[in-house]
Amino acid sequence: MKDVSDLTAAEYDVIINKGTERPHSHPYNHKWENGAYCCKFCGQKLFASDHKYDPGCGWPSFFDKYDIGAIDIHTDYSHGMIREEIVCSSCGAHLGHVFPDGPQPTGLRYCVNGTSLIFQGEED
Repeated sequence: MKDVSDLTAAEYDVIINKGTERPHSHPYNHKWENGAYCCKFCGQKLFASDHKYDPGCGWPSFFDKYDIGAIDIHTDYSHGMIREEIVCSSCGAHLGHVFPDGPQPTGLRYCVNGTSLIFQGEED
């Protein structure tokens, strides 16, 4: 696990302060290689690349998590909305939100800040 002092200002804003990166700003939005997307803060595997899809929202999106225990969900009342926040179950890092408008088989869209992730390719 990293120390918070190891995070860049942008990473700290998203991961610790629950900020949001600008849509279409992170390279992971257009990354399609095989591998796993892991928590930038602790390294836990969060999403498999074969669960990634492009809903056109501007953030890396997945229709399922890596495994059943990878993500915790909390109700988020910020910004005058009621949303479901997703966090890393291991370290509590803010990842983004989950919405009920994704493809089958889950019908979910895990909308994730690329800043919260680190990609681990199959060859790594």
